[in-house]
Amino acid sequence: MNIVVIDDDRLVAMSLKTILESTKKITVTATGSSGSEAVALYKQYRPDVMLMDIRMEGMSGIDAGKEILREFPDAKLLYLTTFSDDEYIISALNMGAKGYILKQDFEVIAPSLEAVMRGQTVFGDKIIGKLPDLIRPKESFDFEAHGISEKEREITELVAAGLSNREIAAKLFLGEGTVRNYISTLLDKLELRDRTQLAVFYYTEIKG
Repeated sequence: MNIVVIDDDRLVAMSLKTILESTKKITVTATGSSGSEAVALYKQYRPDVMLMDIRMEGMSGIDAGKEILREFPDAKLLYLTTFSDDEYIISALNMGAKGYILKQDFEVIAPSLEAVMRGQTVFGDKIIGKLPDLIRPKESFDFEAHGISEKEREITELVAAGLSNREIAAKLFLGEGTVRNYISTLLDKLELRDRTQLAVFYYTEIKG
């Protein structure tokens, strides 16, 4: 897996490079220290995943992510920060980031990158604990009007929990292709772009 690491502290970026490459599964093709560098390096290297800080001088990680996703909608962005500020979490979710974890949880960084590479959405335990309080359900949402079945709601919940298509298939005794079709249909019905937005939908519309 090829990744790019962006952190406003160059020493942290280089330390992350050393730690991640020691796994023998990850290659850090480049490091940067600003939002503008993040945009430029993504365009240059098209990494499998970009691991990016949020608070940086000039262009923030959030603004850089938005610019990257405008040009590369399939980009996989994983935010790594010391801040669990509510504003940043919501911005990352709404933007379409594939995850948001805290730097102090260093032992989960490599597994999180691997999960994002597999198409999963990843949030640190502290972040998951915040989501229900941050995002309130909309009481007026009409599932029947949108043609959302009970099975589709169940699959949405499992996507939000970070399970892969294979894991969902095993849990629900379905074929992996059937799960893919369910998710594709859900995205069409709800006019969503990807699995991350489907996870956000779960927390905004279903989980109270």
